[in-house]
Amino acid sequence: MAGLYYEQFSEGQVFNHDLTRTVTEMDNVLFSALTHNPQPLHLDEEFAKKTEFGQRLVNSLFTLGVMIGISVGDTTLGTTIANLGMTKVEFPKPVFHGDTLRVKTTVLSKRMSKSRSDAGIVVFEHTATNQRGEMVALCHRSAFMRCKPKA
Repeated sequence: MAGLYYEQFSEGQVFNHDLTRTVTEMDNVLFSALTHNPQPLHLDEEFAKKTEFGQRLVNSLFTLGVMIGISVGDTTLGTTIANLGMTKVEFPKPVFHGDTLRVKTTVLSKRMSKSRSDAGIVVFEHTATNQRGEMVALCHRSAFMRCKPKA
């Protein structure tokens, strides 16, 4: 597995993910359409021009998904049992078409499961910044992680 097992994480561990992602107009329009979100701020250029942003914003749930998705290869690919929840989800700056996202993950805490001896809970903090170094998203994610198989 490319992902790490519960025992391989330590509190304070930091992952600066090499993978980056430039967000396109197609990403935003397709994601908004697939999720039945008709918000004109994402879809209508003329509407968006009249807002304080002057242009369309990328759907924040797309931003959240990309941020967490970028982290998977270095952290949880194949070793996650389930996501238990996401808290402290924030979008301090908007994402626009053409922005390139970079992600950092920090392990905030970990503990063994009370109900399963083969799993533990790891709380990650994911942050995404744009090409200007501005933080555009933050999320705390609790992941139910597999322990290393017994040899």
